[in-house]
Amino acid sequence: MNPRRKKRLVFASALIGGVAAIASLLIYALNSNLDLFFTATEVVQGRDNGLKPEVGQRIRIGGMVVEGSVERDPSSLKIAFQVADTGPAVTVLYDGMLPDLFREGQGIVAQGTLVEPTVLEASEVLAKHDENYMSPEIAEAMGKNHEQMEYSDEQKGGGY
Repeated sequence: MNPRRKKRLVFASALIGGVAAIASLLIYALNSNLDLFFTATEVVQGRDNGLKPEVGQRIRIGGMVVEGSVERDPSSLKIAFQVADTGPAVTVLYDGMLPDLFREGQGIVAQGTLVEPTVLEASEVLAKHDENYMSPEIAEAMGKNHEQMEYSDEQKGGGY
């Protein structure tokens, strides 16, 4: 093999190896930051495919705040409440300012770490933006048809 071909082969091999290394590092970084979405029932019982979150895993949980479950610490911003869809409830612990739209019976999504099989320590709590909207994942889990739900003019894009 002549020296010119040998140089090209080494260069091509190094280029392919470098691209493969960058791609594998990128995939690893994305997997470590991936937060899976679960409903309260899926956290407790697992999904149909057998996927169940483990203690210590970062997840997002969605559902409705159970009526009468909100407990506030009067001396701090700590709050505990339960989230449920159609099945068992999961307790969410949060320390911080809640969204203005947060209330019992409200749909929420909480992101955090599962500290016990049915307890989530939330780092972020998001409340839905009005009484008609429900995320497709929560609507599907609760057995509602998301497309048939009524929307306000603002949600349809008609009002400002």
